[in-house]
Amino acid sequence: MSDTLALTQQLIRRDSVTPEDKGCQILLSDRLAPFGFKAEHMCFDDVDNLWLRRGNKGPVIAFAGHTDVVPTGPVDNWTQSPYEANVIDGMLYGRGAADMKGSIAAMVTACERFVTKHPEHEGSIAFLITSDEEGPAINGTVKVVETLQSRGEKIDWCVVGEPSSTEKVGDVVKNGRRGSLNGRLTIKGKQGHIAYPHLASNPIHLLAPALNELCEIKWDQGNADFPPTSFQVSNLNSGTGATNVIPGTSDMVFNFRYSTEVTHEELQQRVEAVLDKHQLNYELKWELSGKPFRTASGELLEAVQHAVEQVTGYQTTLSTSGGTSDGRFIAPTGTQVIELGPLNATIHQIDECVSVADLDTLSEIYETLLTRLLVK
Repeated sequence: MSDTLALTQQLIRRDSVTPEDKGCQILLSDRLAPFGFKAEHMCFDDVDNLWLRRGNKGPVIAFAGHTDVVPTGPVDNWTQSPYEANVIDGMLYGRGAADMKGSIAAMVTACERFVTKHPEHEGSIAFLITSDEEGPAINGTVKVVETLQSRGEKIDWCVVGEPSSTEKVGDVVKNGRRGSLNGRLTIKGKQGHIAYPHLASNPIHLLAPALNELCEIKWDQGNADFPPTSFQVSNLNSGTGATNVIPGTSDMVFNFRYSTEVTHEELQQRVEAVLDKHQLNYELKWELSGKPFRTASGELLEAVQHAVEQVTGYQTTLSTSGGTSDGRFIAPTGTQVIELGPLNATIHQIDECVSVADLDTLSEIYETLLTRLLVK
């Protein structure tokens, strides 16, 4: 059994459903202490965070990840117990296997081998681990980054272990992410008897033309790095439960995944202009989950591309697609950020799993990356 597999199993067997950590971070800090990593446990409210660092000079490369996982769903629907970490036909099953305890284990074992070979390496190696990535993401990475900034501690390069690969490990590297903007809209009408519509004002009917217009808008054309901005409704709710009552309000939740061609302020203004055009009586609350970011060509991106090709023999593809990650909190500080992890085919699903061979390949890629960046 490889060290990476064994550590991944140890982590999976701790049922750290967000925001719980269940001792995963202590396990990591204890394991890396003999290799010269100094641990700083940062707790904010109910969230455990870990900052590990080896070295006191730059440049600093940080491995970022999260020990929290999403709930299992109906356990009876799993073919393997989600927290037993069983290996069947070369696949490791368990909640968090791909997202992202496997990545964390691969990062740790890569660092252990690298430090053993290069104890006097250049710069510093760090780990930024949170238990608040799958939840609200309020007391996790963002708070750690703020703490580091307040004391002038800079991360030059950051590798986030999110499952980026699609068909084979390392075939896709995320070098950026779209922004995410949520809107919570309430349309106000007037409740009344459905047989007397002239005495009421149906908020569903009032919303429909405006919603149709919002769905038809081409928000931008995207660019070479980002697809066009998309508008999607995730929830639409109204009614009293009775069949003979016109409701008084209608609620809609929607989201923009947006490119660098538009700002969140521009999106907000354009939506409100449509609502005003239709003379709606409304309340609208905005939630910015993260701004778009992109890591252009530089030392980190070149090193990652080199490492993937050297270990696997094929070239990686760069992408900014997918959801948000904690990279959105790190990139605004000026850090070069990429995401590289295992296959994402089963993340958040029943029977989440990862290839045992892929875990070892991923660890080797991380080690090659460290060598490329920190050995002169």
